[in-house]
Amino acid sequence: MVEDKEIPNKGTIDKELLAILCCPETKQEVSLLDSQSLNQLNAEIEKGELQNKAGHAVKEKLDGGLIRNDGKVVYPIRNQIPIMLIEEGIVINEPLTSPT
Repeated sequence: MVEDKEIPNKGTIDKELLAILCCPETKQEVSLLDSQSLNQLNAEIEKGELQNKAGHAVKEKLDGGLIRNDGKVVYPIRNQIPIMLIEEGIVINEPLTSPT
């Protein structure tokens, strides 16, 4: 009999893995993107307004993201796998969330 296990959120990653990851370009630490910022990025993806560092339009919504400490680049998470390739990074030109 198969046990019922809770399926983890596709946009999260293991805390131990997160602790060792860094930006492949600058070596800055990264942290999980908050849900409000994720929703904002996904809305921009739907409108066709986002490009990655390679200059290609980001067409697939993100399950989650890892944001660089300076807040300028987000690396996508898809199916709990962080895509830590420089060219896949999404450059953030304006702050993702409005100050409250």
